[in-house]
Amino acid sequence: MAIGKRTTKAREGVDREKLYPLAEAVKMVKERAKAKFDETVEIAINLGVDPRHADQMVRGVVTLPNGTGRTLRVGVFARGAKADEAKAAGADVVGAEDLVEKVQGGTIDFDRCIATPDMMPLVGRLGKVLGPRGMMPNPKIGTVTMDVTGAVKGAKGGSVEFRVEKAGIVQAGIGKASFPAEKLVENVKALTDAVAKAKPAGSKGTYIQRVAVSSTMGPGVKVEPGSILG
Repeated sequence: MAIGKRTTKAREGVDREKLYPLAEAVKMVKERAKAKFDETVEIAINLGVDPRHADQMVRGVVTLPNGTGRTLRVGVFARGAKADEAKAAGADVVGAEDLVEKVQGGTIDFDRCIATPDMMPLVGRLGKVLGPRGMMPNPKIGTVTMDVTGAVKGAKGGSVEFRVEKAGIVQAGIGKASFPAEKLVENVKALTDAVAKAKPAGSKGTYIQRVAVSSTMGPGVKVEPGSILG
């Protein structure tokens, strides 16, 4: 497959086999983010786990110190006082049966979904719709909670959900290419630290095996894991 001039130029100076210190890798990614929009900087972490086994599942949520640079639309399933609380906290969509019906009909006007515990029997019906999108509320990551205000503000303020994929990789956006390099470095360290703390009991051998950072349209730059965890 032919590689475009821009892609070829972006790859210049990146040794695909070399492991770079985190600060240098982030600098290289920023320098190569030349698209006409503010590219998202992403991280991919290869873990020594087999997610097919329940005791090796890795998931969680972390609030990045410098936010994601992206404004998430937050939907909340709640009734009464909790619905009012969600609206006051800045939720974009709030509802109960009406919102369940809307989502079942294929209209999803939110990127992150929160529910109060009493709503879960209703929200459970949406498993086939929200599950494949990774949006199903879950108490383990704080999206099934009575602290609606905290959950909404966290989602709006830069909290990132992470979940290991079938191949044993965690991928997440950790900011925008326009962010100062040191802020991206802080965000990478916060996310990697959260992933490290989420190490499952069933994981054997080296847990964090490989790390790479990239921008939406740019090449991946491999990172020396010790420069993140050190």
